[in-house]
Amino acid sequence: MSEWIDITQPFRNAMGTWPGDTPFAFELTYTKAQTGSVNIGKFTTSTHTGTHADAPFHFDDDGPTIEQLDINVFIGEALVIDATDVQEITPKWLQSINFFGVHRILLKMTKVVNVDDFPHEITVLSPQLGPFLKKRGVVLVGVDCPSVDALDNKEVEAHHALYENGVHIIENLMLQDISSGLYDFIGLPLKIEGGDGAPVRAVLRRK
Repeated sequence: MSEWIDITQPFRNAMGTWPGDTPFAFELTYTKAQTGSVNIGKFTTSTHTGTHADAPFHFDDDGPTIEQLDINVFIGEALVIDATDVQEITPKWLQSINFFGVHRILLKMTKVVNVDDFPHEITVLSPQLGPFLKKRGVVLVGVDCPSVDALDNKEVEAHHALYENGVHIIENLMLQDISSGLYDFIGLPLKIEGGDGAPVRAVLRRK
């Protein structure tokens, strides 16, 4: 059986952060020398730094928070689709893709992900994808960039369109070394009560 592949961005103090957001920081607050038994660390972070899931509450005050989402959305078969030469993911572009009946798609849109540098521009998802993906039974879309909308887009139309059609979002995956095809997928968000999002440890296993 194939081994699990980690597609999670590593949390580290030098990692890129959305401009103006809370940077990730980890430090030891107590050392084994101080306590006599153990090292104890602490970290601070935005819920949208690194590989993470968006809760609808992130962009909709009336949307569910992260702990209210069905965990089954984040476990199951997934299709990795190579879109590294595409500027916008549209229904027309996906029309010819065989989804193999899977309910999760992971879009490989970035040739090289540099965890320490926040990108200046990204491939975006068309808001028209919401209804298109719903018709195909998709409940989760994952991307390897910080957002499904343009970085300067305040209306976040793609976020809303996906949610309105029952499609949840994982952002900042590491797919640069992953080939297109079918995989088993696990990408569970932390259970943060009232959370607008949460870090995810995402893994794949080739089918």
